[in-house]
Amino acid sequence: MPSVFTWNARVYYEDTDAGGIVYYANYLKFFERARTEWLRAIGVGQHALLQDEDAMFVVASISADYHAPAKLDDVLQLTLTIEKLGHASIIFIQQAWCGERLLNSARVKVACVDAALRPRVVPPAVAAKMLAG
Repeated sequence: MPSVFTWNARVYYEDTDAGGIVYYANYLKFFERARTEWLRAIGVGQHALLQDEDAMFVVASISADYHAPAKLDDVLQLTLTIEKLGHASIIFIQQAWCGERLLNSARVKVACVDAALRPRVVPPAVAAKMLAG
């Protein structure tokens, strides 16, 4: 499987709750952005994927564990690796780090669907880029 992809994001005021820590649901946004940047980095444009291949990716399930809080102005290192590339789905392991501190870890299953939201095979050229990643 491909190596670890890392993308950095700063915590802004809008990401925090009344206690000044990152609101738990915002880790899902950070992980979504990291997957989008990973696709960009491997040469997969999501608009082109939908237009040219009638394919897009949607989250089918997620399981997340919260280990430590992130705070305003922290720089997060968001990582992802592919655990399994199936015919019509991908399972990612994603983590959020602040320095040496693991903040959040998640297992994210993403399904490949067509514009009508019907399951479809991950386009072979896209799968090849993912594996080469």
